[in-house]
Amino acid sequence: MSAKKARKGGASRGKRTLRIGLPKGSLQDTTARLFALAGYQVAISGRSYYPEIDDPELQCILIRAQEMARYVEQGVMDVGITGIDWVLENRAKVRELADLRAPWPNYRPVRWVLAVKEGSSIRGPKDLAGKRIATEAVGLTRRYLKEHGVKAEIEFSWGATEVKPPILADAIVDVSETGSSLRANNLKVLDVVLESTPRLVANREAWEDPWKRRKMERILMLLKGAIDAADRVGLMMNVPRPRLDKVLEILPALATPTISNLADERWVAVNTIVEERLVRELIPELAEAGAQGIVEFPLNKILV
Repeated sequence: MSAKKARKGGASRGKRTLRIGLPKGSLQDTTARLFALAGYQVAISGRSYYPEIDDPELQCILIRAQEMARYVEQGVMDVGITGIDWVLENRAKVRELADLRAPWPNYRPVRWVLAVKEGSSIRGPKDLAGKRIATEAVGLTRRYLKEHGVKAEIEFSWGATEVKPPILADAIVDVSETGSSLRANNLKVLDVVLESTPRLVANREAWEDPWKRRKMERILMLLKGAIDAADRVGLMMNVPRPRLDKVLEILPALATPTISNLADERWVAVNTIVEERLVRELIPELAEAGAQGIVEFPLNKILV
């Protein structure tokens, strides 16, 4: 999609519109989920590159993460979501607003790794001198080799990079979240070139616009609130006053639990936030300590 087409697509939306780039591809579904938890309904349909969003001050455009930082730098997009790997790959001059890592597929940290076929004579970066390396991240790989004082042939890989050693390439620099694809292709990791996470990045001039900055800050607040709530739940319960100290000793809280008086002065209500993974152990312990009416409830956002 050309920059000219992108600009044309937003021309009718009015002056007070923030143009936001959503990543197309592997990050797309998780990004839509994140925006839903933040309170925005994003409708992505068919082949359209312009998803609908229930905020008239926003215009969304789907762009591949590999290109996002470049379009943000150019001002085609005011703000966008992409990996820090592609910001560095494109040497894009953008303002980073936040790290959006989250416990969801494709929003967890990923690693760009140097890998070779099992049994290869290549043991480390120094052994790459004069060898052929296949990668989608040519710039990152070139800078990595320069740091190690190594000269090698780097070729752009259009995909299926993990199947290229040892015939089509001596080594690869490829992205991996779990390492399963590398193991399936009998590849061995020699080094980590870069760890990357999704970032919210802004055009520098757009950030200096007071209205756009305020809009970005509000979006960021809600996105971070949704991420902070991703692996937590709320717990509320009624506790006899004589058992309150015992219950509070058990609770690992995000902040000091809220304690409220009940109509029956012999009891108090306790409300707190905990990590979801702890709940199955906490609830029996809380019941044994005297808590009653224990309720677990989901959270969409936590603003601290």
